[in-house]
Amino acid sequence: MDWETVLANAARLAVVVIGLLAVIVAIDHAQMILAPIFLAVVIGLMFGPLSDTIEQFGIPTWISALGVVAAFLSLIAMTATAFAVPLSDWMDKLPDIWEKLQSQLTSWQGVIASFGGMQEELRSALGQTTGMKVEVDDTSAVESVAYFAPALMAQIVLFLASMYFFIATRKQFREAVLAFCPTSALRATTRRIFEDVEVRVSRYLLSITAVNIILGLAVSLALWALGVPSPMLWGLLAGVLNYVIYIGPAVMALLLTGVGLATSDTTFGILAPPLVYLFLNLMEAQFLTPAVLGRTMTLNPFVVLLAIALWIWLWGPVGGFIAVPCLLILDTVLTNLLPLSEVTEASQSEASPIGLAVPPASGAPAQAPSAPSGSA
Repeated sequence: MDWETVLANAARLAVVVIGLLAVIVAIDHAQMILAPIFLAVVIGLMFGPLSDTIEQFGIPTWISALGVVAAFLSLIAMTATAFAVPLSDWMDKLPDIWEKLQSQLTSWQGVIASFGGMQEELRSALGQTTGMKVEVDDTSAVESVAYFAPALMAQIVLFLASMYFFIATRKQFREAVLAFCPTSALRATTRRIFEDVEVRVSRYLLSITAVNIILGLAVSLALWALGVPSPMLWGLLAGVLNYVIYIGPAVMALLLTGVGLATSDTTFGILAPPLVYLFLNLMEAQFLTPAVLGRTMTLNPFVVLLAIALWIWLWGPVGGFIAVPCLLILDTVLTNLLPLSEVTEASQSEASPIGLAVPPASGAPAQAPSAPSGSA
């Protein structure tokens, strides 16, 4: 065994690992700036084709970009309004809901007490103290809002500005990058990467948006049929949370379980809302999403789970939303740069480095990838 080669390879691997850790730490510390910029780029890729369509009518680029941003803000405003009206009703009902929850949890006191006794016995067996130290944070809500409001407003402004300038200047940016490519082959590959990234991310997000709208309507109708209060609110929330696969459906199921506890006294009434939602989500994941996006182009579930876990750990909800689009961008870059033709011929199946199908050859119709469970 050539130990010098082994040590050299180990050193290279260590440098790569250290570099990746340094990038993750930098991304984490730069969340205030990078999170709104990354989100603006993903949303800009989604609405890029709409801006191109507007420009085909002879409208200047800056006006089309401004119109796209205005349309996006209108969608956000309508969504916030749809949330605000039923949420205000639920806020008024909170005292009654809390009383119902207390009465429902009364029957669980024996189980909770037994678990508490087991915990105390385990601590005693391990020689740990049973005391609990509680620290009270004296920071008031007003102080918290006063502290975070300027940072939040700065991020919103940065997001909107980044989205506008990305949409308005993405073609100039692409041409500037192509100008630095020394060879025609590299220019062709780089141009193809830019085009594939925009097509795949845009088609993916627009298709998933359509799927989530259908899911939200189905959830609203199902909950209305069950007599659940504010079915439109829960349908809208189900559609929004479904952008974050795995995590979003789990959170929605927990919320509907709480709604069942608060609004019903029977076991069927408590379990029916989350079970109906999970059934509809399963139908969406297994039939609707593959029908819209195609079964041949699917994300590797393990890679998706790792990406979502990493990005949520770094940037929270924003990271959960951009996790799958970032996977699409990475897959497109690797697919165009790495020589996969020999691997493809040997395996007799088109597969990309991170579990996505390789885009079809030039001239063949392209398809967007689909998520394995839920929608990203």
